[in-house]
Amino acid sequence: MTLSFFDQFISPMFLGIPLMALAIMIPWIMFPAPSSRWMNNRMLTLQNWFINLFTKQLLLPLNTMGHKWALIFASLMIFLITLNMLGLLPYTFTPTTQLSLNMGLAVPLWLATVIIGMRNQPTHSLGHLLPEGTPVLLIPVLIIIETISLFIRPIALGVRLTANLTAGHLLIQLIATAAFVLLPLMPTVALLTTILLFLLTLLEVAVAMIQAYVFVLLLSLYLQENV
Repeated sequence: MTLSFFDQFISPMFLGIPLMALAIMIPWIMFPAPSSRWMNNRMLTLQNWFINLFTKQLLLPLNTMGHKWALIFASLMIFLITLNMLGLLPYTFTPTTQLSLNMGLAVPLWLATVIIGMRNQPTHSLGHLLPEGTPVLLIPVLIIIETISLFIRPIALGVRLTANLTAGHLLIQLIATAAFVLLPLMPTVALLTTILLFLLTLLEVAVAMIQAYVFVLLLSLYLQENV
């Protein structure tokens, strides 16, 4: 029983072929394509309103050079939210519970922000490794600490998203199993457990959206330091 709780995080296979790519591509099919008509339908209007609001809030502290990342941030936000929300449906697979996928998104984007800073303003970017007014004796130690913290950033991005979604899925499965087992023995307790499961599911919907927003927000903060 203990091992079966983690079976939901195994990448699905069909005839020996991993279906990870299919699970990643399906969300893009669900979004409506832009229309050339003057009047859009409700779904497209809601989608455009969300993208405009999110992009405006995210790019507000960035300068003009950082606005070039608007398309990347908006696409990544919608992509992560869709994957996280679809993973809450029964008999579905959540690709964002895989650390390899999250690191594959975090490392290149973080590295791109660092490269942009080193290319455009190397003095300012390297200045983050040594705060102003540091005592001479602490300079080597602080440089090492700040360098380690710099390289830990993409790891923290990937691990945070993976850990939060994995913990949520495990809690839902544990409580659902408890409610199923307690139903013939103690119906009242099973009913209370089912109510708790419903509330936890609502919480996980919020976590799925918040974690996608936090992932993109931290990337925008890393970009803000380098542009």
